[in-house]
Amino acid sequence: MISTLKLETVSFGTKGQVVIPRRLRREFEIENGTKATVVATPEGILLKPITRTSIQSLRGKYRHLPLLETLQNIKREEKAH
Repeated sequence: MISTLKLETVSFGTKGQVVIPRRLRREFEIENGTKATVVATPEGILLKPITRTSIQSLRGKYRHLPLLETLQNIKREEKAH
């Protein structure tokens, strides 16, 4: 999905808010209201947008589990991140 490795510089606001450059928002399908997971890694902070594409990639992953158990597993995974 990443077309080129180009260094982008952003600034953090007083509440820790940051504006993702337009080129990256388009590339990663980030629209107004898009949520993301935030993960601390040894290299820094990783933002993973939760987009329609990322949700579709999960289809079938939990097919063998009952619905309630599936929702509980998803909630646990979200808390772990």
